Amino acid sequence: MQGMMMQMPLRVIEILDYAAAAHPGGEIVSVRTEGDLHRQSYRDTYARVAQLAHGLKDLGVGEGDRVATLAWNGYRHFELYYAVSGMGAVCHTINPRLSAEQMLYIIKHAGDRVLCLDLTFVPLVEALADHLPEGLVLVVMTDRSHMPDSDMGFLCYEDLLDEQATTFDWPLMDENAAAALCYTSGTTGNPKGALYSHRSTVLHAMFIAITLPKSLREGGRILPVVPMFHVNSWGLPYAAPMVGASLIMPGPKLDGPSLFELMESEGVTASWGVPTVWLGLRAEVEKRGTVPSKLDQLVIGGSAAPRAMIEFFEDRGLDVCHAWGMTEMSPVGTHGQLSEPMKDLPHDTRMRLKSKQGRRVFGVELKLNDEDGNRLPHDGKAVGELYVRGNAIISGYFDNAEATSQAFDREGWFGTGDVASIDGAGFLHIQDRSKDLIKSGGEWISSIDLENIAMAHPKVANCAVIAIKHPKWEERPLLVVVPKDDGPRLEEIHAMMQEHVAKWQLPDAMEFVEDLPLTATGKVSKMTLRKCFEGYELPDAG
Repeated sequence: MQGMMMQMPLRVIEILDYAAAAHPGGEIVSVRTEGDLHRQSYRDTYARVAQLAHGLKDLGVGEGDRVATLAWNGYRHFELYYAVSGMGAVCHTINPRLSAEQMLYIIKHAGDRVLCLDLTFVPLVEALADHLPEGLVLVVMTDRSHMPDSDMGFLCYEDLLDEQATTFDWPLMDENAAAALCYTSGTTGNPKGALYSHRSTVLHAMFIAITLPKSLREGGRILPVVPMFHVNSWGLPYAAPMVGASLIMPGPKLDGPSLFELMESEGVTASWGVPTVWLGLRAEVEKRGTVPSKLDQLVIGGSAAPRAMIEFFEDRGLDVCHAWGMTEMSPVGTHGQLSEPMKDLPHDTRMRLKSKQGRRVFGVELKLNDEDGNRLPHDGKAVGELYVRGNAIISGYFDNAEATSQAFDREGWFGTGDVASIDGAGFLHIQDRSKDLIKSGGEWISSIDLENIAMAHPKVANCAVIAIKHPKWEERPLLVVVPKDDGPRLEEIHAMMQEHVAKWQLPDAMEFVEDLPLTATGKVSKMTLRKCFEGYELPDAG
């Protein structure tokens, strides 16, 4: 028997339509590339989004066309999210930290018709001029008075909106129509495209809204340090207006002092970002001896957050939520919020739970497979490859049959490439990326576990562990450290680690570096590190 209910398609534009009517106090505050601070209500934003949709339509943008963005977190980028998807086109966010080769590849692979860029990225696009697709329309996201002096034929963003109607007849398209496109950072091979639908985007916003109410609440003021050019800023541009939280956009200023000042001046209550960002904020907090006065929660994801980082902020009164996800998952898959009974557990127990990747959000299922594809128990002991499925997880890669064929198991679940365990309470513990595990004498060593312990040393600013070839043991761990002051001695690190791991798992050597290489999404690039230390000889490997 079928239910007797209306069938109305879920559409991205409905979120902003709702926010404009239901949350008039919600706003977007943006640090602009022009150098000033801009603020705008959701109601005014909805009117400008309609004007932008008219302007894009005048450029010939139609349903299914891809409109690319090359921009920081700001109100104009937000407007593009809704205008492009709302009119039935596809918003393709491009990571400006990609190599020129990768950027050109995804622009061509996506078939972009329009590219909208912040002032910061004008020189970057000018350098690519001879290689851009013929007919690509270039729009600089600024007003007429700040337009660059260039012979590239740039159009002015604000000119597109000028004198346009503040209402738009939004098409009632199929909810499974494509809304947004984001490519993986391409650490192996060419980047792969995740093509999100209206349905998956709206559902993902709902999933995280009900999962993270401390951040996502009416009256909340969220600073997304996670960029809008990467996985839709973890869904915040959709979930925040849905619940009535304001967005405080940092633009290009992502250093610790700038983030602290913006948090303090705008009364930021929550902020989301990757661990490398919070290293900068931590240094500023240490310098000032206090955290921003209204800040209540940090959501940390993108890569494993060291326990020392979590404890640092928790000990200063902040709630740290350790989350995990992937581009292919829209992206949030798990959250580190503790249940009410768990909040009364001893401090050490709570910190151990918060150091894990948390429990699944509603709408996401997790399972572990062994090497033969058989399911493993969720008992906290069995370790296998992590697979996921859900309504906001890709069913394939955009225009890439080969990558799609390799990404799913025989039951149709998506393979994450992470090696993990899941305990009886549902807490996910990612041991490592499969390619980052170190195989020593037939046994596996987790680079993440060693890194998390080393990060607790007061003379370690940042670190990474990579595998080095060994003639006897196949591979052995090398600890690469960005030191504070004169840095630690290896013996000190060993003494810390021996309390938590077996002696044979300890790193054989330690090297100091000025900085760790980062991927385009702000994670430590172990692939680059491995190349840097190619041919390295361990002390006992001669």
